[in-house]
Amino acid sequence: MSDQPHVERVVTEQPAVVRREEVPLERGGNAGWWIAALIAVVAVIALMFIINGNSSSDLQAARDTGRSEAMIDNATAQSQAAAVNASQAATNAASSMAGATQAAANSASSAAERAAANTQAAAANASDAAQDAADTAPAPAQ
Repeated sequence: MSDQPHVERVVTEQPAVVRREEVPLERGGNAGWWIAALIAVVAVIALMFIINGNSSSDLQAARDTGRSEAMIDNATAQSQAAAVNASQAATNAASSMAGATQAAANSASSAAERAAANTQAAAANASDAAQDAADTAPAPAQ
């Protein structure tokens, strides 16, 4: 159906003095407009269903993706914190071990020095005791 109304011209010839031209317009009614409006309403409703149907699943997928990314970021941050803590613990352990080794070496050195001094004193005492024993011992019989 065309958008232009159907036009039919009728020319009636009358005496030469008056000439009249009539253009009757035929109107087809409003049925075409009603059908077009109904089709537009159905299209809008169908479009809303399509958008809402996909939108729900798209939103859920976006939520799941965001949740996964947040979990990965959280795990990354926790692993980095654990690595820093482990590094600090290893540094502290090495420092403690070095300190303990140094303290043990110092203690062993002091103990060795004391033992050497005690040995020297004991040797001196033994030497003095041997000398005293030799001085006080009776002469051997001949």
